[in-house]
Amino acid sequence: MSPRPDHTATAPEASEAREATEALGVPAPPSAPAAPGTPAASAAPSAHPRPGATLAVTSAATAVALMTYTAPMITLPDTAASLHTPLSAQAWLLNGTPLGLAALLLVAGSLADDYGRRRIFLAGTVALGITTALGALAGSTWLFTLARVAQGAASAAILAASLGLLVHAFPAGPGRIRATGIWGAFVSGGIALGPVLAGGIATLANWRLSYVVLGAAALLVAAFAPRALTESRAPHSGRPDLAGALALGLALVALVAALTLGRDGWLRTPVAALLLASAVLIAAFVAVERRSASPMLDLALLRQAPFLASSAGGFFTGFAVIALFSYLPTFLQQTLPMSAMATAVLLMIWSGTSFAVALQTRRLAGKVSPRHQLALGFALHAAAVLTMLTAVDAGPWPLLLPGLVISGAGSGLLNAALPQLAVASVPADRAAMGSGANNTARYIGSAAGVALMIAVSTSTDSLAHGAQVALVVSAALGAAGALSVLALRGRGR
Repeated sequence: MSPRPDHTATAPEASEAREATEALGVPAPPSAPAAPGTPAASAAPSAHPRPGATLAVTSAATAVALMTYTAPMITLPDTAASLHTPLSAQAWLLNGTPLGLAALLLVAGSLADDYGRRRIFLAGTVALGITTALGALAGSTWLFTLARVAQGAASAAILAASLGLLVHAFPAGPGRIRATGIWGAFVSGGIALGPVLAGGIATLANWRLSYVVLGAAALLVAAFAPRALTESRAPHSGRPDLAGALALGLALVALVAALTLGRDGWLRTPVAALLLASAVLIAAFVAVERRSASPMLDLALLRQAPFLASSAGGFFTGFAVIALFSYLPTFLQQTLPMSAMATAVLLMIWSGTSFAVALQTRRLAGKVSPRHQLALGFALHAAAVLTMLTAVDAGPWPLLLPGLVISGAGSGLLNAALPQLAVASVPADRAAMGSGANNTARYIGSAAGVALMIAVSTSTDSLAHGAQVALVVSAALGAAGALSVLALRGRGR
C-alpha cells in the first residue's frame, strides 16, 4: 500500500503536518501529489469538521469501549461462578474483547480510511451497544466469550476510526497534540471507571446489569455522533482484506489457546501444536499482505523505525501493563482478601493517576519525544510493580499505594504518547491504519499477557507466591519495552 493523499489535506496543512511530525521526534512522511485534475479543496467529503464535537464524541466512545473492556476485571470471580467457568478457562472471560480487538483493528482501520471513518465509527458504536447488552444474557462461558469477542470487534471500529477523525478535525501542530493527549487520557479514564461501575452495580444488584448499562451508554453516544462528526477518507477505495483478517484472527486464537493450556504443562503436544499453528498462520498473514492489492498493513512500514517503535510500544503496553492490571484485582480479592468494590476503588488510584498524567503530557510537546515518553512510562511501571511484591503476599493494602501511583503515572505517559506516535509513524492519509496497527499490537500483547499472567500465577503452590511471580514477570517485560523503544531510533524514511 503506497502513501496516498488524503481528501481533506490542503497544502498548508501538509506543511504543518511535516513540521509537527518532525517535532514529535519521528520523520515526516513524503508528500504525494493530488489526483490529476482534482482540486484539493473540492475533493474533501466535508470541508468543515467540528473539532470540539469530534473530540468529545470520539473520546466518549473510546471511554465506553475501555469501560466495557475492563468491566470483568472486578467481577471475574462472580462471573466465573455464575457461568461455572473452571480456573483454567477464566482467561477466556478476560481475553474475549482483546482477541476481537486484535483480530479486527487492522481491517477496521483499512475500512475506515477507504470507506469513511465516520461511517465505520458509527457502525462500531451501535454494534458495541448491542453486543454489550447481549453479554448480560449469556448463560455459559462460551456464549459470554463470544459476546466479548463481538464487543472487541465493535471496539476495534471505534478505536481505529477515532484517531482518523481527530486527524481530519485538528490540523497538525499543538492542537492535534492536545487532542490526541486528551483522547489518550480518556483511554485511562475508561479503564478507571469500568471496574468501579461494574463493581458498584455488582454490589447493588448483579454483574449482568453492568453490561446493560454500558450497552445503553454506547447507544447514547451513537445517537449524538451523526450530528457531531464529519466524514473523511483516503481518496482511493480498496477491497476489504478478508484473507488477511482471517489469518491474523486464527493466529491469535491459536496463540491465546496455547498460553491458556500451557498452565497444565508447556511441553504437551496440544500446546506445541497450537504454537506451531500460530506461527504458520502469522507467516500466511505476511504472505497474504505481500500479494494483496489493498493490504491491511503496508509491510514496507516494518522497515521504518518509527512504525516499529509505535508497534513495540503498543505491544509491551498490553503485554506488561494492561495484562497485569487486568488480573491484579482477582489476585487482591483472593490473597488479601478484599471486596470487589474495595478492589475497584484501589485500582482507580492507578487508572485515575494515569488519566491525570495523560492530560498533562501536552506540556511535554517539543521537549520530550513520544518515543522517550514511552521509555519513561515503561521504566516507571517496572520500578513500581517491584514495590508491590510484599503487599500482594500478606498486605496490608496501603503498601500497594506507592506502586499504584507510580505505575499509574507511567501508564499515563504511555496512553498519551502511543496515539501521537501511531499517527506520526504512517503517511498522513493512513491515520486509521496507523491507529489500527498500534492498537492491534497493544491488544495482541494484552490477550497473550493475560493468559501468561494466569499461567504463571497458578503454576505455584500458593496464589500469593504466584502473584509475586506475575509482578516480577511484568516488571521484566516493562524493562524490555523501555529498551525496545529506545533502540528503535528513526533517522529518515
